[in-house]
Parts: sequence; structure tokens; C-alpha cells
Amino acid sequence: MRAWRSLTFISGALIAVLWLSGCSGGAEFQSGEQGFVSANGAVSRAAVDDRIAPRGDVAGETLDGEQVALGDFAGQVVVLNVWGSWCGPCIREAPHLVEAAAELEGEDVTFLGINTRDLSQDPALAFERKHEIPYDSIYDPAGEVLLAFRGAIPPSAIPSTLVIDREGRIAARVLGEVTASTLVGLVEDVLADG
Repeated sequence: MRAWRSLTFISGALIAVLWLSGCSGGAEFQSGEQGFVSANGAVSRAAVDDRIAPRGDVAGETLDGEQVALGDFAGQVVVLNVWGSWCGPCIREAPHLVEAAAELEGEDVTFLGINTRDLSQDPALAFERKHEIPYDSIYDPAGEVLLAFRGAIPPSAIPSTLVIDREGRIAARVLGEVTASTLVGLVEDVLADG
């Protein structure tokens, strides 16, 4: 009986260890044999040859009611920030995004947001006014636009910021808050790629 209990305990512990180690790696964004492995607050970069495009259309209606698509910015580097007005880290990073957008103005760079999980546009519009966000955001309350980034952005990773290269491929990402200096550095690296 004692041996059976020991075996049951060891088996349970082994299953728990395997389960926890499987969960700790986060989502993976595959490109051949290379990929992103997420970690909260982590910065990930993809080598030029390992970059892949979103897995669907990134398009929708902005908070102001205009249609916009990632494809509208072909040939430019795009900073894509996923945020919600209800999100504390999004509030803290907003001044950094505004600062980075101002610092990169005049470069061949466009900023675009994806507002998610706000059930109404009103709090999202108030957020943009309060923080003086200088770029448009796609209104995506149900996370449907985010499906194009499945595997690259875990559904719970809000805020997240992607840097999309001139060919429409994901070149870098930040899961969690981003600072202006980190974002400007990532964008300048992608601009230097050509």
C-alpha cells in the first residue's frame, strides 16, 4: 500500500512538473524552425529571413469610423500597439507611445493601434483624448482582428506592441509595457534593415 502511495505521488508530481513546464514557455510564433517564445515584458526580434506576415487581414473601422488596413501602409515600417482603456499597463505606456511617435515623425514609420475588449467606443475615445494619442486605432471589441496574430500575441497579452517591417512581416514584438527608448530602438533597427 505504501509503495502504491509513493508511486501515485511521484506520478502526480511528474505530471505537475510537465504541465507547468509546458505552460511556462507561452505562445510560440513559428516561422520554419525559428520563432518567438513569449514571456511577459519580453522583447523579441526576428531575423530578416525568419519573419512572417500576419495570418489574416488586419483591417477594420477606426474609433473615428474610418476604414483602415495594415496593407494601406505597404512599404512603411508600422508600429502596431494592442491596448484597452481598462488596462493599467496601457495607461502607463501611453505617454511612451506618444513620445516614440513624435521622435519617429518624419521617418518612414506609421503607428496604428488595435483597441480591444472595450465594449463601447466611448471609453476608448476618452483614453485617446486624455493621452493625446496621435494615431488611429482599429476598434476590435471581440478580438477578431487580433486573430491575424494568433501565435504571435497571446490573447491575454495586453498591451502588446509589434513592429512590422516594410514587407508586412513581424520584425519585433514587446509583450507588456513598452518604453519610448525601447520602441524607437526597435524601429530604427528595422528601418536599417532596408
